Amino acid sequence: MILVWKMLLGFASFLLACFLLILVRFLKKVWLNPICIQSFMRSQGIKGPSYQLLHGNTKEIINMRRDATSRAMEDMSHDIFPRILPDIYSWVNIYGATYLNWYGPQPQLVVTEPELVKEILNNKNGDYPKIDLEGYAKKLLGDGLSASKGEKWARMRKLANQVFHAGSLKDMLPAMITSTEIMLERWKENDGKEVEVFEEFRLLTSEVISKTAFGSSYLEGKNIFEMLMKLTLIVSRNARNIRFPGISHLFKSSDEIESEKLEQGIKNCIEHIIKKKELENCKENESSKGDFLEKLLEANEGSSKWISIDDMVDECKTLYFAGQETTTSLLTWSILLLAVHKEWQETAREEVIEIFCQMKPNADAIPRLKTMNMILEECLRLYPPVPALMRKVHKKVKLGRLTLPAHTELLISPLALHHDPKIWGEDVHHFKPERFAGGAIKATNNNPVAFLPFGFGPRTCVGLNFAMVETKIALSMILQHYKFALSRNYVHSPVQVFMVRPHHGVKIILSRV
Repeated sequence: MILVWKMLLGFASFLLACFLLILVRFLKKVWLNPICIQSFMRSQGIKGPSYQLLHGNTKEIINMRRDATSRAMEDMSHDIFPRILPDIYSWVNIYGATYLNWYGPQPQLVVTEPELVKEILNNKNGDYPKIDLEGYAKKLLGDGLSASKGEKWARMRKLANQVFHAGSLKDMLPAMITSTEIMLERWKENDGKEVEVFEEFRLLTSEVISKTAFGSSYLEGKNIFEMLMKLTLIVSRNARNIRFPGISHLFKSSDEIESEKLEQGIKNCIEHIIKKKELENCKENESSKGDFLEKLLEANEGSSKWISIDDMVDECKTLYFAGQETTTSLLTWSILLLAVHKEWQETAREEVIEIFCQMKPNADAIPRLKTMNMILEECLRLYPPVPALMRKVHKKVKLGRLTLPAHTELLISPLALHHDPKIWGEDVHHFKPERFAGGAIKATNNNPVAFLPFGFGPRTCVGLNFAMVETKIALSMILQHYKFALSRNYVHSPVQVFMVRPHHGVKIILSRV
């Protein structure tokens, strides 16, 4: 009996010791570490909102963003910075261009100083890698090109560069033109009527990425796009919610259950497309040789196989998502701006007619669209698709004048830089494409990181040229056939749902040229 009591006492002591150890580690993570880091950064002149136990500043940020987007903008102002990122807009003015805030107990250094942004994004030593995606974002993008790091990223980047270089883009033009012709054919029924172009462009860009990157069609990938849309909404809805480790094993929210179903559904659909492609190859179908999926299959074959089926699924998810969302955003906002600023719509149309007449766009002439390029760059400045970029540091590192503690996350906001009057002047919120008449470098006064619509440095978006060419083709063909004005029913309400988009779409009135 005494032996049993001793064993029970020993076991109880062990449990108590484990509990105390877990408690000490927990308190260190959620209380001691934040206090020490906050004090260390303040000693270097870096201030910020005070850390709140457990949730950091997340509750405040969620409330600020909810309040900022709870109503439509009263006019057609392009001053969207305080609406999309009200926390950064407010705290930059209070604490300075670089400040510290908290995502739960995780320190985040918000950086809006161009010199420091350049040092971070241009670093080639791996000091500032991408953050590790977790939770819903991981389900959406996996470990694809936008999230991977190290050798895996380098090999995938090289593969993607082969697909999206200038020579390959020429081969993609017919698919872009054909898809745009199908859209314009639908529009014939709407002459003089209202059209909501955000959904129209979503369909267009989905068709283009399906044809050019996967040798398929929108209908074949329709389920993938629909599931990605649903998963994107879940990601945005939970972007600042904190879930403590282990909770999901005990209790799953409705969003967690739904996201797991969507993730599996997307994987099943992509695997079906991969298998279909393999069967086509077995039949020596050469029609889509060189597209993205073909390159992935080559990397998955033979003795030099370096990519798994799961890796292929992640890369396909990334391209389906990014290839569609980015161009949809750019096309939508550019149509809005041209519908409002009709003098620039006419100038762009005159350029298109002068270069193409009523012929289809061609690869040799697209670089001559100087006015359109200015318009698109000003659109990307005012409405950048991705308002914030994330990086991290694994170990203590020197950034400019600052010493950053290990495991600090870095938040860089292209939106903040694009709307900074110190960089762009007092007319920073006005649509003025002439800023870019001498190119982006001249527009930023030789400060290239002030303009970051597609990132900067080694991890600049690989699909930059693809998105710009697709947009120029679609806009050129629209301008050849239609004039358009903003509908009275349009409600100006930009929001961030992963990327910056119009909450109620963009409604225009079409009239044939």
